[in-house]
Amino acid sequence: MTVNKFKIKPKSKSKGFGKGLFASVERRLKLEYYFEEGFPVKYLPKILFVMVLGLIYISNTHYGEKTVRKINNIQAEVEDLRADYTTLKADLMFASKQSEVAKKVKDLELTESLRPPFKVEVPEGEY
Repeated sequence: MTVNKFKIKPKSKSKGFGKGLFASVERRLKLEYYFEEGFPVKYLPKILFVMVLGLIYISNTHYGEKTVRKINNIQAEVEDLRADYTTLKADLMFASKQSEVAKKVKDLELTESLRPPFKVEVPEGEY
């Protein structure tokens, strides 16, 4: 007794069979051979496991790239803040120089003392 087998017979090239990329891949891999007796259910757990591992790998890659982008953005922000800090520090150092302070208080009619400071000494029993 003969057994019927599922076979795909290629159609004529004039109707478009085998013109596409997937058709040529199917022809080369001979996928119809693997599914002659039906879908191989015994391999289903292994296939699902590999698919889950692939999804985990893809999600981990996306998460890593997102983290790298965040790190780059934060590093750029830190550089901007560092530049602002040094600029403000330099401005403050310049504004706190004696000549600059004298210019700013000139409007208040305050002048620099021309006498050097002197030390006030208080006897020990007096205070």
